[in-house]
Amino acid sequence: MFIKRLPDFEHHAPASLSEALGLLSRYGERAEVYAGGTDLLVAMKKREKTPEHLIDLKKIEEMKGIYFDEKKGIRIGTLTTLGELERSTLVKEKFSTLWDALTMMASPQIKSLGTIGGNLCSAVPSADTAPPLIALGALVKMVGPSGEREILLENFFRGPKESVLQKNELMKEVFVPQPGDFTSGKYIKLMRREAMDLALVGVAACLTMESHGKICKGARIALGSVAPTPIRALQAEEILINRGIDEARAAEAGKAASVVCRPISDIRSSLAYRCSMVEVLTKRAIMEAYRRIP
Repeated sequence: MFIKRLPDFEHHAPASLSEALGLLSRYGERAEVYAGGTDLLVAMKKREKTPEHLIDLKKIEEMKGIYFDEKKGIRIGTLTTLGELERSTLVKEKFSTLWDALTMMASPQIKSLGTIGGNLCSAVPSADTAPPLIALGALVKMVGPSGEREILLENFFRGPKESVLQKNELMKEVFVPQPGDFTSGKYIKLMRREAMDLALVGVAACLTMESHGKICKGARIALGSVAPTPIRALQAEEILINRGIDEARAAEAGKAASVVCRPISDIRSSLAYRCSMVEVLTKRAIMEAYRRIP
């Protein structure tokens, strides 16, 4: 049964990261943090979560913003909304794989509230920003009582709704390295509706070619919604590296990706259908990433 009224809780609005960490340490398991609240507040109405304390992060300026360095890459504060990222010309031009995902997820209303940190920290297998960020080699920075630590995003997820983020930690920012020359990517999402739907399958592919454009020197392929966590398709990547990219090679990589995925059958799709779509969409993502390379 869906319960519309929120349960009772005490609201906290820290103005700094250190203040927020202090509240987390004080209240521990009795607290939840939120920014947009697009997942948490719904869960609270359903009584799936009933925290006694809600820690509102929206006033913490050090966790907001998009910062770009031509040599290093882009740093994105985890409170940056999905809408802000979608509207960013920088993200569209320099990190088009991520921008692809942003254009296909949620509604404008949700994207005006939902944050990139929330999308990742929810750790759901269908999170749209995860596969493109993994394919781009992203890292996340977490802050806790013991200081800061960084981890590759592909190692962040532990299982459905589970991650390495500790209860007394916050994800502060996402860092995406500057793509090399002759590098581009593509994210493709399969969904039952044309918009505002969860991914049945999500595939992100990033390729780096030699300067003459004939030989692939680097490949990263990430899959979403087809395993307990977003995953790399390492065998598919190996098929592409140090070889030319064409339809046959991309199809071979697609078959390899369909073997490593571990989807489930549920009300939205069957295991067999998801596996077949991984093969199709991986091939398509590879070829579209290849065509994008200047």
